[in-house]
Amino acid sequence: MTTEIVFVLCVLLSLIVLFVIDRIRIDLVAILGLLALMFGGILTPSEAVAGFGDTTVVLIASLMIVGDGLFQTGVAAWIGNKLGQIAGRSEPRILVILMTAVAVLSAFISSTGTVAIMLPVAVSLAQRAGISPSRLLLPLAYAALIGGMLTLIGTPPNLIAAEALTAAGRPPLGFFSFTPVGLTVLLTVTLTLVVLRHWLLPVRAITVTDDKRAPTLAELAAEYRLAKGLAQVRVAADSPLAGRTLAETRLRSRYGITVVGIRRWPESRSEPGLPRAVTAATRILAGDLLDVVGEREALELFCRQERAVIQSLSSQLPFGPDLHVIEVALTPRSRFEGQTIATAELRQLFGVTVLGVRRLGQPFSGNPVHEPLRFGDTLLVAGAPAQLEAIVRSQQTFSDLVIVAFPRDMAVSDQPFNRRAWLAIAIMGVMLITMATGWFPIVTIALTAAVAMVLGGCVSLKDVYQRLNWESLVLIAAMLPMATALTKTGGATLIAEQLVAALGNFSPLAILAGIFIVTSLLSQFISNTATAVLIMPIALGVSEQLGLAPEPLLITAAIAASTAFATPVASPVNTLVLAPGGYRFIDYMRAGILLQVLVLVICLVVVPILFPW
Repeated sequence: MTTEIVFVLCVLLSLIVLFVIDRIRIDLVAILGLLALMFGGILTPSEAVAGFGDTTVVLIASLMIVGDGLFQTGVAAWIGNKLGQIAGRSEPRILVILMTAVAVLSAFISSTGTVAIMLPVAVSLAQRAGISPSRLLLPLAYAALIGGMLTLIGTPPNLIAAEALTAAGRPPLGFFSFTPVGLTVLLTVTLTLVVLRHWLLPVRAITVTDDKRAPTLAELAAEYRLAKGLAQVRVAADSPLAGRTLAETRLRSRYGITVVGIRRWPESRSEPGLPRAVTAATRILAGDLLDVVGEREALELFCRQERAVIQSLSSQLPFGPDLHVIEVALTPRSRFEGQTIATAELRQLFGVTVLGVRRLGQPFSGNPVHEPLRFGDTLLVAGAPAQLEAIVRSQQTFSDLVIVAFPRDMAVSDQPFNRRAWLAIAIMGVMLITMATGWFPIVTIALTAAVAMVLGGCVSLKDVYQRLNWESLVLIAAMLPMATALTKTGGATLIAEQLVAALGNFSPLAILAGIFIVTSLLSQFISNTATAVLIMPIALGVSEQLGLAPEPLLITAAIAASTAFATPVASPVNTLVLAPGGYRFIDYMRAGILLQVLVLVICLVVVPILFPW
């Protein structure tokens, strides 16, 4: 073993330890590893930054934009609402329909976003059926993870495996190469959870037999004492607000007015559009209808000085496909404890608007902006559906915020499709068909679809830059050169040789099992993306050592990376259902370990048939 190999393996081990400890952001950890490889003379600067121009990174970023277009136009929410209308009250039927729909949705958009959309639907289904939400939410998370196994674009590990095969000179994987394996996993896991639900799925959360437990938007407005201050205000043509961003207007600091949402209302239209979420960079136009919260005196002063007209007073918070309202709470380890709403910068971090704060069930009197936050404080926040995904995605262990309540209005609202929604569906459909035909490189198709989403108004370019999951993109780009370092120094070959030495006397299935177990174990503690980047060069090395086709090993590794079933911190989707389901750590282990064994058996049986040695 050379000194260079020892150095690379030490860096790799350090990264894994830092990933597991989770005290430093994972993208920063990956960059630290990149710097170590450069300073250690292992990689040249051009080799070290090559990952940032890799087609895998561009492809994943493009798919994020396409998925965001489906969120922002309300397509994903509409699918969830329709599911809630047909599921019925039978628990087995609900499980089958819910898991199938979630898996299909997750095959094309992010698993975290899918769960964010479907979680209130699942809770509503549990309420109508009179069962505990904990009987549905864990299957919801598992189905979202399995959905990533259904298509080439379902999850980053699939794309990383495909890229590794292409780089090794193998034929490219097709769009549906993973589908037979994924469908087998989905069918097996669904049937297992249905048959063994009384043993695998606990009753943790309170069973609710009607919709009275989940608050409505009006009830939340009353609880936070917002009801009397809600109003709709139209911006006059000569208003000084026209053409300025919300950050530039400083309405909260000047008037104590909070803008919840905005409805575009140009003169050419007879009525305003649906409410949309706002950010600091949202620009106000003449004719816009603003949903605002503020004291009556402040509201009247605001209208006089800014030349705006009160259209109506309401006790109902706005809601639409582009605007959701949820309630979150600070955890004991929240970094926001002791900070104020102003210093916490939640709008800058997550793109959400804080409407109110409650402590011990009582709302703050006056303006809560400068009141230091404490553990247990609940915040009522408004934002686009993708903002909810960003909150969850950033809190892998719920170190800062937990979701307390989704208004039940959101679970049953059935907004009609507008032009942007139909356009988003068309773009998505054309993208999938073109990918399936293989007429063009997949990255070209995805990038074209992303640009079409922006040009078609399904998602704004400004929002794209704000909502892209930069953490994942930087993580992939910074970790890809680790594979280069392992290959360049012979580290991947050494690891492969050791694995072959340990299992080489057994059949190739034993090697396949070894790859699956190592990958699945790592995925319980570090992200599936980082796991895939680490494992793929090792799997390629093993195939070269044994003279086997690499496809079975790499596809098995990609599937195993998505089996993050056994811990609540294994994936953001597991964490998202933790608090609403009232789950304990043991609940994940009881169901997750059994399901991982089942997926292992499926890979050992199905993968070699579809991808011969």
